[in-house]
Amino acid sequence: MKTVREFFKIEQRGSSIRTEVFAGVTTFMTMSYIIFLQPLILSGALSGTSTGMPADALISGVCVAAAFGSILMGLLANYPIALAPGMGENFFFVAVISSCVALGISEPETAWQTALGVVFISGAIFLVLSVLNIRELLLVSISQSMKHAMAAGIGLFIALIGFKNGGLIHTVHGNYILNTEGLYSAASLIFFTGLIVTASLHVLKVRGSVLWGILCGAAMAFLLGQVKFEGIVGKPAGMGELFAGMDLVNVFSNIHKLLPFIIIFTFMDVFDTLGTLVGVATQSGLMKGNNLPNSRKAFAADSIATMFGVFCGQSTVTSYIESSTGVEYGGRTGLAAVTSGFCFVIAVFFTPLIAMTGNYPGGVNPITAPALVIVGAIMMRSVTEIDWKDFSEAVPSFMIIAGISFTFSISDGLMLGFVAYPAIKLFGGKARQIGWLNYLIGGTLLFYLLCVKTGIFGTWLSN
Repeated sequence: MKTVREFFKIEQRGSSIRTEVFAGVTTFMTMSYIIFLQPLILSGALSGTSTGMPADALISGVCVAAAFGSILMGLLANYPIALAPGMGENFFFVAVISSCVALGISEPETAWQTALGVVFISGAIFLVLSVLNIRELLLVSISQSMKHAMAAGIGLFIALIGFKNGGLIHTVHGNYILNTEGLYSAASLIFFTGLIVTASLHVLKVRGSVLWGILCGAAMAFLLGQVKFEGIVGKPAGMGELFAGMDLVNVFSNIHKLLPFIIIFTFMDVFDTLGTLVGVATQSGLMKGNNLPNSRKAFAADSIATMFGVFCGQSTVTSYIESSTGVEYGGRTGLAAVTSGFCFVIAVFFTPLIAMTGNYPGGVNPITAPALVIVGAIMMRSVTEIDWKDFSEAVPSFMIIAGISFTFSISDGLMLGFVAYPAIKLFGGKARQIGWLNYLIGGTLLFYLLCVKTGIFGTWLSN
């Protein structure tokens, strides 16, 4: 145990082995929904159009990819951040599959192999950026106000996810509105039970308030008959044809058509990871002034996890903001991430039991939703650190906070702020307050938003 304490610097960061283990379990429980959602999305079951990817094999692939990424992050960077296939990237992955068929690049049965090749190349680019320290330069160039805005914006974002998973809000024509019918449902009762228990225990300074809230929510769901006990151990399926199924030859043969998708995947992963690392590091106290120690190792772990995930038949593997629930429990070291990784390994064999908390019926999950709302409220404390008196800092920061939640995308919200930041500094007579990298980032992202995001670039390439 002494070796474990020294390796992860547990006592140095004011934690304990027990706390780290329970923090890792808490993070896993909060993000375990991906085990069930990812196969539905990638197989096409959610959209009603088959992609040719077998759902059973995808379940095993999710667990293996998440386990590898989380353990690598813990061992390499010593961060309490777990990884898994990212939400948002998985939907875009399915869109790329459809595009490969529409552009005549692949047959419908094999298009997923080409899409995996696209993800693999984006992960390789990601790794190069990490090794060359470009991402660390990006991190250092961000002002304190912008970093705190990222943490606050992500807090609102995960709270919105919590309200959505709790069944309190739903989408109508793309807009989120209060689900009045849902307020009188079993899901609502489960959600508020978990929320009140978690918040009350937090007020009483009881360790593990988030985990206890999840367990109470699960118990309430079981008593109301919303979840069923269907056993403990299940035989895992192999990854079969998904393993190392990417078609790199076809990607390079059609690189002129697939380049926009590679760029988009890279941008999504860069900004999702950057936002998550800064948000969780700020919450856990790992930020040292304007620096994030071991950031290069963290970035490398994330990019390697993406490349490994492709071998498991998965879309982009990225750092999960749900790791903040484990941090709130007290997790401060990589042992928490390693624990989460081992939970994913175990999950391969205990899928029926995990389904009680991760596979709530009706497309919602009020069992884990309160944890996201509580952590979102805690992360909002960062807004007090923003320099609201300086409009050149306040406006871009506000655009990040509002943009992340309004667009329901961490990467899109960050891009809005990073484009506005250098422009306001420049035209506000404060051009020398920031470095050249801020202008390069702003200009690149502006080009991306105008040309790639609008489809102009893709239309030009396809003609």
